[in-house]
Amino acid sequence: MSKPRPSGLQGLVWRFEAVGFDLLTAICRLFPVDVISDFGGAAARLIGPLTSTHRTARENLMLAFPDMDEAERQRLLTAQWDNTGRTMFEFPLMDRILPSTGRVEMVNAERLAEISRDREAVVFVSGHLSNWEVMPAAIVDQGVDCLMTYRAANNPYVDKRIRDARYRYGVRLFAPKGGEGAKELLEALGNGQSVALMNDQKFNAGLPVPFFGHPAMTAPGPTRLALRFGTVLQPMSVERLKGARFRVIVHPPIAVERTGDRAADIEAGVRKVNAFLEDCVRKRPEEWFWVHRRWPNETYAALRASQRAAADQPEKVQTS
Repeated sequence: MSKPRPSGLQGLVWRFEAVGFDLLTAICRLFPVDVISDFGGAAARLIGPLTSTHRTARENLMLAFPDMDEAERQRLLTAQWDNTGRTMFEFPLMDRILPSTGRVEMVNAERLAEISRDREAVVFVSGHLSNWEVMPAAIVDQGVDCLMTYRAANNPYVDKRIRDARYRYGVRLFAPKGGEGAKELLEALGNGQSVALMNDQKFNAGLPVPFFGHPAMTAPGPTRLALRFGTVLQPMSVERLKGARFRVIVHPPIAVERTGDRAADIEAGVRKVNAFLEDCVRKRPEEWFWVHRRWPNETYAALRASQRAAADQPEKVQTS
């Protein structure tokens, strides 16, 4: 069935958005990478706290680090806006931020060389860490034949531009409709290609496994794929060193359990992925994408209720 055509007004809005995307890209590409990165960080530090999304970031930090003092929380809120702004403005220049350009330091690149040499089909897993665009760029820059998944933009004109921009530095993308049944994923792994998925966003049809001590709906797709094709989960992470310079770490593979109880094996794999991502975030909390709602609505509602209850408590008067 073909997609319904947008209304005339919606189509016009989409085209204006695409023109704005083109204009911003053209302006960014006039300047050096570090200048644009610094500008993006400064802009987000200024504008981010004025948006409704700031509340989401603050609540996420409270859920993840309930014992953190207010001064440290404020520092992290500012730092995460800086990283987010840098990442957004670095996107038009990603073809200049590759290991081959000297801006990306690789740790355990031998593992990627091994995957490429042996045509080992693996399931790469990672999250929105630092500039997450650096990870797929590093994978293809090291010669690995890999299909990257992503969430398509609502605006089809902008979405095409995003795909074209990534195509310039070798990243091939598709947006799967569903988990394990995505035809492209199955075909890629069946043909000996690797696939890469981000596994740190809310997935309503996922499994409720712990993330920072709270049940978080997490996609089981990567583990299911690894089980089906008899391969491993290959975790990677990205760290921002200074400005628009990065470190990509290729971590030891995560072996998927195969006990014969498929449901239990899938849950065990999902738990391992969440534990890996939580460890990455704890090490460099200012570089995670705190502005998305990772936990169920009930978790946020419980946090707000506890805050209201604490505010309603009468102040204790100290007596000598």
